Parts: sequence; structure tokens; C-alpha cells
Amino acid sequence: MRSQQHRPRIWDISPPVHEGAPVFPGDTPYQQRWAATISPGCPVNVSEIKLSPHVGAHADAPLHYDPEGQTIGDVDLTPFLGPCRVIHAIDKGALIEWEHIAHAVDSTLPPRVLVRTYTTMPVGRWDPELAAYAPATVERLAAMGVKLIGIDTASIDPADSKTLESHQRIRRLDLRVLENLVLDDVPEGDYELIALPLKLVSADASPVRAVLRELPR
Repeated sequence: MRSQQHRPRIWDISPPVHEGAPVFPGDTPYQQRWAATISPGCPVNVSEIKLSPHVGAHADAPLHYDPEGQTIGDVDLTPFLGPCRVIHAIDKGALIEWEHIAHAVDSTLPPRVLVRTYTTMPVGRWDPELAAYAPATVERLAAMGVKLIGIDTASIDPADSKTLESHQRIRRLDLRVLENLVLDDVPEGDYELIALPLKLVSADASPVRAVLRELPR
């Protein structure tokens, strides 16, 4: 009898999106209504939604932080799919400094890095004290060949930043970014990342259904 084939484990690292899901203060929250419902004269349910593209797990486009930048529909998808490393830097303060992730960085570092900062990601509330990347950390990761950085908070910059220094680093270094990931149950280590943005041809960001898949044994 053949042994059962091993199925790689999948971690869903996307927070739930619903009415009441937290957004940056002033941003457009998720809203939904039914444009059509199943009834004797209608065979289907059809919903209508309104939301900021930064609700839930999302990918920023260069247009978000650069007036001349690409829209999310124009960006290359390559950075959003492939080997990545999850690194824990839990409760280390306002900025992820190099010393907080150096323990998991070596010559085998994949071109995608996701950092967990929360013990439990607050999926139901806005966190004004969110942790962010120190600009120097972004610089050093880029120097090691990293093409995408991710985080389990709403931004790679502090919530009250007016200069967005880490966003400006990824603009200059041509990195991509994922924000609002849920990494609570993901051990440190290497995975396959799948987090493709929608082809929103004029938008500054896109929601993603971000997942990690166990690498082949």
C-alpha cells in the first residue's frame, strides 16, 4: 500500500476583513451592502463593497508614497511570490532595529522577509503604537538582496510619521512591501510566500490574501 503523500502545510496570514475591521484614522473602512439577494425573481446574491485598498493584509504600490510611482496594477508580481523568511522581533519597541533580527539573518536569506512584532496581532482594533521598520534596517536588508519586506502591523513607518522614512527607503531601493499580516502562529523559518495583489490599474495599493506554504521536505 502506498504511503500517504505529505501535503505541505499552509498558514493563512491575512486578518479578517469585515465592517469594523481597523483602518488608519481617516481612511475608508470596509462597508458592504447587498445589491441583489436570492428571491423568486433573482437567482443570486450580489454584494457591493466600499473600502480603502489598505484594509486588511495589503501591498502598497510605489504610487502610495511617490507621486510618479507605479500603480499596483503595473508592478511586477515576482516579489510577491516565492521563498521568504519569517523573523520574530516581538515586543522590541517602536522600531525594528538590525539587532532585533540579526539572529535570523545569514547568507541563505531569501529575497523576502516578514517580521513578526506582536505576541498577538490586534486584528479587531487600531494600534497607534504599532512597531515599524527602522530605515537603516530596510537599507541593510536591501543590501543583502531582499526585494520585499513585510510586517504584522499597519505600516512599515510609525503611525504618526509625516516623513515616511522607511517608505522612502523602499522607493529609492525599489522594494515591495506587505503590511497588516498575521504571523501569530508562524514559527521562525523559511516558507513559500503567496500574496498577489489585484490588478487595480490606477490604485495605490491592493488587498491580498497572503499565505505561507511549508517548503518541500
